[in-house]
Amino acid sequence: MVSVLAVSDETIESLWSSQVRAMDVDLILGAGDLPFDYLEYLIDALDAPCVFVPGNHDADLSGYSAGRVGWMRAGLPSAWPGPCGAVNADGRIVRIAGLRIAGLGGSIRYNDGPNQWTERQQRRRARNLALTSAWHARRSGVSGVDVLLTHSPPRGVGDQEDPPHRGFECFETLAGRLQARVMIHGHVHPYGRAAEDRTLGATTVINTVGFTLMELAPGADPTIVRRRHGT
Repeated sequence: MVSVLAVSDETIESLWSSQVRAMDVDLILGAGDLPFDYLEYLIDALDAPCVFVPGNHDADLSGYSAGRVGWMRAGLPSAWPGPCGAVNADGRIVRIAGLRIAGLGGSIRYNDGPNQWTERQQRRRARNLALTSAWHARRSGVSGVDVLLTHSPPRGVGDQEDPPHRGFECFETLAGRLQARVMIHGHVHPYGRAAEDRTLGATTVINTVGFTLMELAPGADPTIVRRRHGT
């Protein structure tokens, strides 16, 4: 079993303090809209790897690549604005702590801010991610992913009707094509209410605004240990 601390959208005072060192965590998952130094603190305090996707209130991280002389963007040296030591899984599939994690960040487009996509744009990105998963399956003989990590929820599964918080319709097809056991997202604040775990076909959908501590094993359903929302 892999002990996973999933965080999103709301900082938790007890996590941004020495108290967090008492947690036994193998992997940190960030679902967006958190201060990058908060993620960096968790990486250092827990001595655990971190995989994240950007939210609609995060900096634009597109186009950066790690080269021999450091970070590059558009062929020129550039300072990486993201969290140091964390892995940006947006549009990628990564394998960390024994889990296969697919990432797709951002929200539905509602203004001119970064990390926002129309349904058509996100559908294209989702299709590319599914093709990447199929390519990995052909090479490794192992199909599907353990975690689909997103910022926004699927349409009709824990989203809201106001324009910024509408989910993506394409996520239902994506979760099925990836055979994801669990989908972890943020973006929709429960404001003091307990966030319900939902299902999308065979996928368990978890809203992790605040934090969720869970245990995951490849090919198994998640076991929720503890959760808390900041407001």
